[in-house]
Amino acid sequence: MFICVFLASSQRIDRKYLALSRQVGAELARRGHTLVSGGARVSCMGEVARAVRAGGGRTVGVIPQALVDIEVADTDADELVITADMRERKGVMDARSDAFLVLPGGIGTLEELFEIWTARTLGLHDKPLVILDPWGLYAPLRSLVEGMHEEGFTRPGVFDAISWSTEVAEAFDLLEKTTRHLEPSPEELGEASAG
Repeated sequence: MFICVFLASSQRIDRKYLALSRQVGAELARRGHTLVSGGARVSCMGEVARAVRAGGGRTVGVIPQALVDIEVADTDADELVITADMRERKGVMDARSDAFLVLPGGIGTLEELFEIWTARTLGLHDKPLVILDPWGLYAPLRSLVEGMHEEGFTRPGVFDAISWSTEVAEAFDLLEKTTRHLEPSPEELGEASAG
């Protein structure tokens, strides 16, 4: 799978988030997946990509020209896609990805999360979406959306469109399980060819 990981680029965060990013990168590589990320070499974004490559995995970075110009691009990426702007960047990342994993991050990460979550809730895609939140950073967000749901502001399937996890291995299990569920089983393929 091509797994898009949304995560922090801030360099002012606790080191535990960097360690989490390295764990995610190592697990992603161990399971034979390809990383799709925002293409920066700083903070968590850089840590996850370096860990994937250290584990023998492949990385695809997608970064707007403006960030290349200030020298934060992950030039070691196996493939570095340079876009005109942030909107194009998100479109390329979405198109290149089979699944989405959201780690702790800032408002940019939230924007990416909400765009993918909304699109899945609307049925515009069926790619799995998992939030990995070991320390509860997103707990207030979850409570907020639950309250919005209770007040009728969200569709009934809003929480069917997303999974939550506190463990790295469990997050990947959820991504893989959901993806396998979406793919036809060997039995279904046999029935289709027989019919």
